Amino acid sequence: MVKLRLKRCGRKQRAVYRIVAIDLRSRREGKDLRKVGFYDPMKNQTYLNVPVILYFLEKGAQPTETVQNLFKKAEVFNELLSNQMRFN
Repeated sequence: MVKLRLKRCGRKQRAVYRIVAIDLRSRREGKDLRKVGFYDPMKNQTYLNVPVILYFLEKGAQPTETVQNLFKKAEVFNELLSNQMRFN
């Protein structure tokens, strides 16, 4: 199963996170399938590659709770619903 979760980067006391698609059994710093976004909690900046995120969500990837909150804030799920409505 594929999960969309945060991968820690940056230096000590200055954490930044990549949002990655990764196999469920991999550790946090393990090999990721694809980088799909970036999150900096210090500057409160988020970059999301929405088409790739929608692709993984449609294939059944499960976001973690924190990543799901970021997606809700960026209204990614609204785009997912509109894409599903368009194809049905």
